[in-house]
Amino acid sequence: MFTNKKTDTQQLDLTNIPNHVAIIMDGNGRWAKKRLMPRIAGHKAGMENVKTITKAASRLGVKVLTLYAFSTENWKRPNDEVNFLMQLPVDFFETFMPELIAENVRVKVMGNRQALPEKTQQAANRAIADTAHNTGMILNFALNYGARDEIQQAVKQIAQKTADGTITVDSIDDTLISDHLMTNFLGEYANPELLIRTSGEERISNFLLWQIAYSELVFIDEFWPDFTPAVFERAIDAYQQRNRRFGGLK
Repeated sequence: MFTNKKTDTQQLDLTNIPNHVAIIMDGNGRWAKKRLMPRIAGHKAGMENVKTITKAASRLGVKVLTLYAFSTENWKRPNDEVNFLMQLPVDFFETFMPELIAENVRVKVMGNRQALPEKTQQAANRAIADTAHNTGMILNFALNYGARDEIQQAVKQIAQKTADGTITVDSIDDTLISDHLMTNFLGEYANPELLIRTSGEERISNFLLWQIAYSELVFIDEFWPDFTPAVFERAIDAYQQRNRRFGGLK
């Protein structure tokens, strides 16, 4: 479990900030339960923290921040909770858009958006359009996303192209597969250098299974609403202390 207590931004190596940070934002419900509040109160607090961490990441120089906002498995939750979670993107973009534009942040959304409620789709589409010309950090929401589904769709596309002669079997390699995944628009930043999960759980939960092959994993005890910029900086410090060998000896 993560225990490093360094909190001073000046102690970070600002030349070694991970380009792509992915976060499994876990623990909203338990945060609320601990305070004798309904689960949706935890999700609301979590939404507010997305705003805080987005600005912190942008100012540290992170190029892509991917947040696991709603998984393909989250539909199994109670209807009232799912409905609230579908409203959150609407509220988030309505209240945070001026700051996103001020921070020069560009919004992207990956996942099966067509299965989302119309109001959620519209909010996401507006945010993408309104920030399309921004040139700073990409804030990438994984919304109705599951890595197995992503890989399945990529396999189907590649199989179809093989069948119709567009590509050959011998041309199928890591690059071609990556080009058919939902992160292909991120180019050289498609694969996170750092994956963080909050709340003390140590699972991947069907998130970016292909892309995190060589990611550094940092598991944080704090629930997502308690994941402050200082804790974020400690996670980056832990990343900077790792020796990323990619299977080699150095």
